[in-house]
Amino acid sequence: MAVRIAEGSGYTWLWPDGSVTHAAHYPVGYPAALALVYWALGAVPGLAMVLNALVGALGCLAVHQMLAPLRDRRIALVGGLLVAFHPGLVGYTPALMTEGVSASLVACAAWAATAARANHDDRRRWLLVSACGLLLGAGTLVRPQCLVLAPIFGAVAWGARRGLRRALVAGAVVTALALAVCAPWTARNCDKMGRCALVSVNGGWNLLIGTDPAGEGAWAPLRTPVECREVFDEAAKDQCFQRAAGRTIVAAPGAWLALVPKKLSATFDYCGAAGWYLHDANRKAFDDRAKLVLGVAETVYERAVVILALLALWPRRLARERPGPIRWFLAAILLAGIAFACSRHGWIAHLALLVTLCWRRPGLLRAHPIYGATWATLACVAAVHAVFFGAGRYQMLVLPMMCALAALGLGRRVGLARTVSRLLGR
Repeated sequence: MAVRIAEGSGYTWLWPDGSVTHAAHYPVGYPAALALVYWALGAVPGLAMVLNALVGALGCLAVHQMLAPLRDRRIALVGGLLVAFHPGLVGYTPALMTEGVSASLVACAAWAATAARANHDDRRRWLLVSACGLLLGAGTLVRPQCLVLAPIFGAVAWGARRGLRRALVAGAVVTALALAVCAPWTARNCDKMGRCALVSVNGGWNLLIGTDPAGEGAWAPLRTPVECREVFDEAAKDQCFQRAAGRTIVAAPGAWLALVPKKLSATFDYCGAAGWYLHDANRKAFDDRAKLVLGVAETVYERAVVILALLALWPRRLARERPGPIRWFLAAILLAGIAFACSRHGWIAHLALLVTLCWRRPGLLRAHPIYGATWATLACVAAVHAVFFGAGRYQMLVLPMMCALAALGLGRRVGLARTVSRLLGR
């Protein structure tokens, strides 16, 4: 698709019989970015990998800059390095896929939100809020679920301490700007696809796949319903799949809901995308053993990041006399999350992180923006793929934010040892 755009053929399919049709099945953002590189320098896959590496480096910088205002600047260095050396992100760089790019764009939007919160000049603050909206708009063109983050990132950028009303206005501004970035492409879809899809027309496909128990919550070959077999228009076929999925869910809601834990497991337990794509591209250069080694390294690294992120939320006052019941409740959830992070059910550790972030004082809109941005990104990924279907590569959207939170967990003193000592009467 990127080559066709670079050649001036637009975002279109070229079919074996020579016919050409307009496309919108996949989001346009990443192919358009590649097309710009191909148009300027030539359609060489290596250039796409360089683009992925540069955008990934920008994500590392974003995490570093989010943490830089903290007193201990070593935390910022640790955060940036955690992203830079993440086996999943590094190994995924050669893949011409969207997840790594969208993860970096989300990290940059969180950086803009963090800078806006720290700025005391209203004019500069609104400029940074606007930058957050534009970045999320670009992210939406790459991965549409990024739009869900816009109102929360905007509210986090302003913060409740400066007034809840202004925080809500900031959320609305970020959302409006993100939609404005997508508006020209939406207008194109209205004209060329016969359907005013915001970015792409594959939601029906994904929803139908997510209703298939054979997939066990993950991707499975789509079983085309009888009524959709003679529908060939791209947008109309997606709508047909959406209606079929809706009927399946309504007919057996319990069976559909029973797939949710499996979908979350497929998303958060193990990524593995980097090794899979490298192995699939060249089985001789990247054999089964290399795939296994990368998968193990990636899983250990990700679980360590989750544990550090949980430790970053450990209640500091838990070791004091007569801690409140909420602190004990949070401590229990955190300990359970750490235990599950060391098991095959890592998705439960991510849910523990979500719950703890909600209960943590002084609240998501008052705490450092990293907490609110991480919660929003993690909640977005969990909710979207609980509805559709799960895959390890989808968790990549939240990896830079998790690394930022993990750096906080690594860089601060945790009261866990003191609490255990107190419980033992020492």
